[in-house]
Amino acid sequence: MTERTAEYPPLSETQRATSMSSFDLAELVGSAELTRITDFASALCEAPISLVSIVEAQRQWFPARTGLDVSETPRETSFCAHAMGGTDIMIVPDATQDSRFLDNPLVTGEPHIRFYAGAPLVADDGIQIGALCIIDRLPRAGLTPLQHEGLVLLAANIMALLSARRASHRTDREREEQETKFRVLADAMPQMVWSTLPDGFHDYYNARWYEFTGMPPGSTDGEAWNGMFHPEDQAHAWSVWRHSLETGEPYEIEYRLRRADGVYRWTLGRAMPIRDRDGSITRWFGTCTDIHDQKMIQVQKEIVAHELSHRIKNIFSVVTGLISFSTRAHPQMKAVADDLRDRILALGRAHDFVRPHSEASKPATMQDSLAGMLGALLEAYSGRFEIVGDDAMIDDRSATPLALLFHELATNAAKYGALSTSEGAIRITIATSDEHVQIEWQENGGPVVSRPGHEGFGTRLIELSAIRQLGGQVEREWRPEGLRLGVRFPTTSLNR
Repeated sequence: MTERTAEYPPLSETQRATSMSSFDLAELVGSAELTRITDFASALCEAPISLVSIVEAQRQWFPARTGLDVSETPRETSFCAHAMGGTDIMIVPDATQDSRFLDNPLVTGEPHIRFYAGAPLVADDGIQIGALCIIDRLPRAGLTPLQHEGLVLLAANIMALLSARRASHRTDREREEQETKFRVLADAMPQMVWSTLPDGFHDYYNARWYEFTGMPPGSTDGEAWNGMFHPEDQAHAWSVWRHSLETGEPYEIEYRLRRADGVYRWTLGRAMPIRDRDGSITRWFGTCTDIHDQKMIQVQKEIVAHELSHRIKNIFSVVTGLISFSTRAHPQMKAVADDLRDRILALGRAHDFVRPHSEASKPATMQDSLAGMLGALLEAYSGRFEIVGDDAMIDDRSATPLALLFHELATNAAKYGALSTSEGAIRITIATSDEHVQIEWQENGGPVVSRPGHEGFGTRLIELSAIRQLGGQVEREWRPEGLRLGVRFPTTSLNR
């Protein structure tokens, strides 16, 4: 905005009201042009509310507003009355911490203002009219340089409009100047910017679009934009765009866009509708953001993760093979080796469940599912156990100790408990809260069990997995109908 100097002394409210009357401000109510500016300012600054505020002696009123139903408020509650007296954007990071505003009804009540940024609307001759502002219900540190520059340019556009009204005419040159200022803002953005008519007809692209695509200006107007997409992405892009046009929902899609050199690069496309006060869409404003490098980095990470996971799986196979080879030379160790091999295979099944997969190889159950992992781990006992209750989220870190814990329980049940008889069964109950996950293992239908006389390796392994590695608590009851074991974990130990 044009910086004001001391040559225009402050006016009295009477003088200011007389000067403001020459702008015919009342005719601005519902102005589509101003509404487009507030919509754009709201989108640019990622704020839920944007207003053009006209400050009078007793009130401030909003000829254009985005995200707010109220059309006016008393002047004594006005933030914009403060903003219009400055020469640059007034920023209030947190109104509850600002002595000027902490008791303001607009802070303590609706719309619960926390962050405020207002660019003063001041005529070239020093008349203070109001402000273009954006409001957030959450505190912020401030604006980005692009948002700051954009708000200043948008406020300048408003003042250009008001100055034209005061002159009682709108010449083609003045409209062109306003459009040029908007184009300057759009062309300064690193993203490709485009706009369409309400029916989706593309009629504007910024300079960055033509620079990226290498297409002549105007050659991608209308429906020609879709031809710039990769052939495999065109049908999907049309479908998503038509859905937004039919419903008014925001448009968002990832597609491959052809660059000027013929290379296709992954791009994120987004668009928001601009509506008038009746809710009708007047325009769509959209952006295209090059995300190819981020996409390729993600693909590389997935390839590395798959490769590491595959190598870990091979290590499990090599270790079990070495154990089998060793037992042939030392048959007296076969029982111990079989137990060890079974535990390693259980770890392998748990790892296979949570490891990165392709679409073809991934498990049917979500890979962060505790119930899904237990189902995969205990698949050999299918029909002999059921999992009921809630589900809980796990990750690759917790899968290993959980696999050791429940494999050991299942092995003991097969040797001495419910799974050692044909009638026996096991019920696993999962209960979750915000802070803890409770798992109960209940055996039924097996032989009568009693508390063992000594603590074996299996008991120590269970305690190592549940208590030391996952910070859990274990309770055992040797009931006549079968072992009941309850284990309680902090939620954060299962899923970081």
